[in-house]
Amino acid sequence: MTLRLTNTLSRRCEPFAPLVPGQVSIYCCGVTVYDLCHLGHARSYIVWDVLRRYLLWSGYAVTFVQNFTDIDDKILKRAEEEGSSMEVVSERNIAAFEADMAALHILPPDRMPRATRSLEAIRQLIGELEAKGAAYSADGDVYFAVMRQAGYGKLSGRTLEEQQEGASGRTNEAEEARKRHPFDFALWKGAKPGEPSFPSPWGPGRPGWHIECSAMVREELGTTIDIHLGGADLIFPHHENEIAQSEAASGQPLARFWLHNGMVNVGGEKMSKSLGNFTTIRALLESGVSPMTLRLFVLQAHYRKPLDFTAEALAAAASGWKGLDAALGLGARHGAALGWATAPAAASAAVSAADIGAELARARERFAAAMDDDLNTSAALAVLFELARPLRALANRLERGDTEAGAAGEAVALEPRWQLLGELAGVLGLAAEAASSAADGTPAEAAAAETAIQQRIEQRRAAKAARDFATADRIRAELAAEGIELIDRPGGVTDWVRG
Repeated sequence: MTLRLTNTLSRRCEPFAPLVPGQVSIYCCGVTVYDLCHLGHARSYIVWDVLRRYLLWSGYAVTFVQNFTDIDDKILKRAEEEGSSMEVVSERNIAAFEADMAALHILPPDRMPRATRSLEAIRQLIGELEAKGAAYSADGDVYFAVMRQAGYGKLSGRTLEEQQEGASGRTNEAEEARKRHPFDFALWKGAKPGEPSFPSPWGPGRPGWHIECSAMVREELGTTIDIHLGGADLIFPHHENEIAQSEAASGQPLARFWLHNGMVNVGGEKMSKSLGNFTTIRALLESGVSPMTLRLFVLQAHYRKPLDFTAEALAAAASGWKGLDAALGLGARHGAALGWATAPAAASAAVSAADIGAELARARERFAAAMDDDLNTSAALAVLFELARPLRALANRLERGDTEAGAAGEAVALEPRWQLLGELAGVLGLAAEAASSAADGTPAEAAAAETAIQQRIEQRRAAKAARDFATADRIRAELAAEGIELIDRPGGVTDWVRG
């Protein structure tokens, strides 16, 4: 079966095939770093992490780029409230984002460009749009002329009246007055007193929100990419405007597939600070919720549908994870008694059909069929729970001190099942708590330890890029001495497990 994905642009579930055989280019809209990440971010980035892991497991080389918006009205407002600076607010929340993502076992992107470090690419793209007549300057601002772009609205399917509502994105009344048409949106904003600014041909200022992603996509991945990701709230105006400005400049499609995840509700209501139901990832983990429980909770629903967050639903996910964790952790907890390895094979190293037998091979096929069906993680999880059932029973007997449990014949028969369970769980980013936690202690301490590991992995990647292989080997050896095994995967991704 071929992977099929629901393309927001065509409004159909379509067979996926990359532009370059065997290689997939993905851009995921990142966070505006003015505050801690919330449950909506957790839902989005867990889902797209699973898409990436599944493509890697399927044999593709994946290049995954995710940006930071590190200059924005919200960041400037927060800096003013704190009496600090844009840089201080941004750096603090970038570090918090990386810690939260590591705690949720989300693979770090291959590249994470920032708006403030992509200014030359942004200015160049704006200049091209102006030269083509698709943009115009007004008193130090530059606007995109929406009515000059045929097909504007094709992603969202909005009427002209619907487009006007919020079409400008993050603007104010003064900016609206300078537009030639109410649908036009800012590409460059002239400097304001007391705000940071950057030089440009149109005078000092800063980029608009939408142009940042268009420029970073082109700079990092080229004119046309395979998949563009984001939450459903970004379809309009952000992604609609990305398409308009990118395609006006290049004359080519920006992305072949546009994928969007559904929103998170809390107790049936939209999550918002004004309703008092706003929950950050950090607060949830510090309250004692397991990162793997949160992943399981997110993956039980289809990514395109709304996700209702309730205490009851989270408790059900915790119960489900307890059983999966018992099965996945058999090797780490009882490997010596069973004669098994201490950890299952990595998801990138599939257990061969000859080793697992016909029954388990069919289970893997059903898992793949579920994932090929527009990432049906709910059906994929059902396969995992089926595989886990006899393993969980064995784990329970061992925990009770049953001396007959794990007798040689049973242990030999169940090890391939355990290996396959670990392989498929890894595709969903699920791992036994002993393997997924970087350190003992609170979730915050574990997150900090994982962030430190990711930083050293990034140092190793930079050393390899600079052909400083001695440093790269030293970092790998240091991590190995601490029980951290590095797994280099296609597309430049390095995952790790604790041995």
